[in-house]
Formats: sequence, structure tokens, C-alpha cells
Amino acid sequence: MSRLYTTSHGPFTANQVKPGDPYELSNGHPIRCLPSGGRHSGANAEGASVIGSDPEVESVGVDAGFTPEPGTLRAPDVAVGVSNEPGWSPGVPPLALEYADRGQDEDDLTDKIRDLLAAGTKYVWVVRLDGPRRVEIHRPKEKMRLAHPGDELTAPGVLRNPVPVEALYDKEAAQKATLRNLLQRQGYEDLDAVLSAGKAEGELQGRRTALLDLCEAKGLAINAQQGQQIQACTDASQLKDWLVRAATADTSDDIFD
Repeated sequence: MSRLYTTSHGPFTANQVKPGDPYELSNGHPIRCLPSGGRHSGANAEGASVIGSDPEVESVGVDAGFTPEPGTLRAPDVAVGVSNEPGWSPGVPPLALEYADRGQDEDDLTDKIRDLLAAGTKYVWVVRLDGPRRVEIHRPKEKMRLAHPGDELTAPGVLRNPVPVEALYDKEAAQKATLRNLLQRQGYEDLDAVLSAGKAEGELQGRRTALLDLCEAKGLAINAQQGQQIQACTDASQLKDWLVRAATADTSDDIFD
């Protein structure tokens, strides 16, 4: 436990909380935040990939702290609009995702949603992982709505594309949505558009070009050997598989291993 919370009872301000301290603040009062389980953290990663790749999103963060006023510090599981500067992001995110799994403290979650919406967050999506999968949609001055698998979530003014409910926790659905988003960043509408472009340019070369474009969009450095491997590939299904892998790859090695 941070020494701050063993030497004083508060109230505290956000500048007294340091990165790594296991606390958020609500009205100056500390709220202990504990590590998440495997299911929670895995789903968290899928949601961050889908939201962060949307063509309208410039920045996204996981557990990034936001402080709209000195006595409040909130860190959504996934948040749009994270500052690139050191320290806490000012204000609140326009879109915040919270993942709720077994053992969730419902009172703390309710307070967190209230703090975010009151400070200006436009959308809070709560992804329920325990029991039937569903997403709670919270908006200022509106009743909570539910979305279920098969539904799509929209966030006008924040996201360009609708988000399938399943893409916020299911790896395959998340990869498909992320791939669509990243291709749009390179001027393709979706994978079908890539394949159509491939027919016009020559199917194999079209897929090679799309793969290189996608890697460039993600900042994945293709080395000389990998570049030769792409250009030498004459298997259309292999090129498509590399395209799909590139959607969630962290390095170029993840594509070809």
C-alpha cells in the first residue's frame, strides 16, 4: 500500500496519487483497485484493440487515469482520448469501457459511472463477463440500456464504426473488427475491398500491397527478409492469413511466426 494512505485519512487530491498506486479517487476519497483476473484482462485487451483502431480515434489507453477536478481520479479499463503527456490525463474520456466479472463491487462501479458521466463522459459501456454476455450502455440523463450478442454499439462523435458486442470480449470477433478499422485507415473499406482491389491489380499483388499498407498503419517494421517473403508468396490464402494476423500483431514477427 502506498505510504500516502497509511499516514493520512484524506481527503486527497489527484496530484498526491502516483502512477502505480492502487487507488482511484472520488470526491477526495480513495477507492482501492485490485488486479484483474485472466478473463477480465484478456477481454480488456480485445476491447482496447477494437476501440483504439477505429479511424476516428487518435489515442486510447488501458487503466489510464483521468482527473476532471482535483479530488477525482478515475481510470477506466479502456478509455478514448488519453493524453500523451506525463501524469494524469485532464478531464474525462468521451468513451469509457468497464469490464465487470465475478466479484465485481457494484457500489464502486455505480460510483465510477456516476463520476464519469457527471464530469462529461458521453458513453460508458459496461461489459458483463459473468453470466450471459451483455453490455450496459450508460449516457448522461438517460436510462441504462442493454445490448446483447448480435447487437452493435455506436458512439457518434467518438467512433466511426459500430462495434459488435462480441468484439469487446471474443478474440475472433475483435480481430475482424480491428482488421476492418485498420484497413479503413489505409483507404480500404474492409477486407472485401482489399480482395476486389487485388483482382484489379492482380490478386496476389493486391494482397501483398494491402499487407504492407496494414503493417505501415500499425507501425510494424517489416525487415528485408520479411519483405522478400511477402513478395515471393504465391499462395493467396497465406497472404490473407498474414493480413488477419497483422490486425492484432504487436511486432512483425508475430505475423510470420
